[in-house]
Amino acid sequence: QVQLVESGGGLVQSGGSLRLSCVTSGIIFSIYEMGWYRQTPGKQRELVATITSGSSTNYADSVKGRFTISRDNAKNTVYLQMNSLKPEDTAVYYCNADRTTNFWGQGTQVTVSS
Repeated sequence: QVQLVESGGGLVQSGGSLRLSCVTSGIIFSIYEMGWYRQTPGKQRELVATITSGSSTNYADSVKGRFTISRDNAKNTVYLQMNSLKPEDTAVYYCNADRTTNFWGQGTQVTVSS
């Protein structure tokens, strides 16, 4: 059974930082491209950042220079370090594992107050 479990969300003031974690099980983590996406009510889920199995990264323009995605293959975990948070970063953040099949976590709420 594949599981992706996010943690680390919460309430933070504008300018603050949070670190999200996504622990996976049931997949060969090292061969998957991992990603973080976010969604707000009434809007489509959007890409935040991805990291390939070779650790190449890609970021949405809105988070470049503020967010950093990383992975630890020994721990089957992907991280999202979020700095200089803004109110517009408020969303539910989802972890994604992508190869021939796509898997999602249940999401973790991030709220940034102004």
